[in-house]
Amino acid sequence: MVKIRFFWVVFLLIHSSVVCAQHPVDEIRNQFLDANSKYVLVAAHRAAHNHYPENSLPAIQDAIDMGVDIVELDVKVTKDGVPVLMHDRTIDRTTNGSGKPSDYTLSEIRKFRLLHNGNITDEKIPTFEEVLKLVKGKVLVDIDIKTDQLDPIIHVIKKLECEDHVFWFDSDYEGLQHIIDVDPDFMLMPRAYSYEMADSAIVRFHPEVIHIDFSFYTQEVSALIKSNHGRVWINALGKYDELLDAGDEKKALNDLLRNGANIIQTDQPEILLRALKKRKLHL
Repeated sequence: MVKIRFFWVVFLLIHSSVVCAQHPVDEIRNQFLDANSKYVLVAAHRAAHNHYPENSLPAIQDAIDMGVDIVELDVKVTKDGVPVLMHDRTIDRTTNGSGKPSDYTLSEIRKFRLLHNGNITDEKIPTFEEVLKLVKGKVLVDIDIKTDQLDPIIHVIKKLECEDHVFWFDSDYEGLQHIIDVDPDFMLMPRAYSYEMADSAIVRFHPEVIHIDFSFYTQEVSALIKSNHGRVWINALGKYDELLDAGDEKKALNDLLRNGANIIQTDQPEILLRALKKRKLHL
């Protein structure tokens, strides 16, 4: 009897340690891959940048702390081949420098500081490697491809063993094709501009998610995507984020969800998360 009790104590301790060792990203990824889940996933556009510079490490950490599922980040490559975060063609708007990221080596571009609401901060342009180290085990990353230099980005992902943490977004299907030619297990989010383009993306890639917009956001499009095991991505950026910020959560959510979208990208992640939880549509 004592041996039996000892066995169960050991079993429970081991089981508990395994459960505790599981990361939040595991559950997020499980939900992400379940097109028919009732839960709506939240993607923070350029991370949570209301209080910190966009595409910065503090903005990413803030998004994680809020409980978002996905951080959307823009990746470019420096002159010496290092992937860094930067949305625009140049660094003029978001830093106290000027020019293209590809004009600078990493050491040169790190001399500049990120701006927030026009003010210079202490934050540097982060490398993609720094970002993956920060998010690993915590959230998924939507890589908004802003360069044709994809191999340096792939190298960093594989170096840190984060293949299951990222998915790739682009309207350039040849770029997406290159990515899955390198590794067929990479997750993709093709952008579509019509029902027909969504159908073509499904035939070509069998993607985990398709990015659509309100110009063709119908129940038929959502049904097409979901029936092929994909999630439906829609943006709250602009009009609906303004409604959320103004307190009209009901109008914003009703429009965003009316035809079955189940991932929402937003500049107001904290408000959107709260609104979804009220409807029991988020964990």
